[in-house]
Amino acid sequence: MGQQQLLLVILVTIIVGIATVVALNIFGSSAEQANEDAVRQDIATIAAQAQGWIIKPTVLGGGGGDFSDPAFDFNNISFGCREDVNQTTGERIIRTTADVCTNANGRYEVTARTADSFTLQADAPTAGLRFTTTVRRNVFDIGTPIAIPSASTD
Repeated sequence: MGQQQLLLVILVTIIVGIATVVALNIFGSSAEQANEDAVRQDIATIAAQAQGWIIKPTVLGGGGGDFSDPAFDFNNISFGCREDVNQTTGERIIRTTADVCTNANGRYEVTARTADSFTLQADAPTAGLRFTTTVRRNVFDIGTPIAIPSASTD
């Protein structure tokens, strides 16, 4: 009888160990998906705010139809990239320039501008993805993300 009980305890320990590993893998992929979703939502918010800004006359503080206007930056489109605190690490996160914004979800940068459009590059660090989006006056497409290129050590 003692041998059967010992075998049962070993079997239960193995099952609990496997269940724990599976649960951790599921949680990790959920965190990555949540980060990707949050960055996609931020891109949509930035695009919508920018489209609202460009159609507003300059007299009212808008772009007057021109994305290449130097006044176009993250401050003028009311996107939340002011100083923030990462709830996990306690790290202070601040906007570094008018064309670069960092918040708890990711890093966003305006990389190219014309009068009719601008290109937004967004990095989702937890998911390890980079999105490149072209925002025009009335349309934007978030597109398929790529892996964030690793920094060179040269």
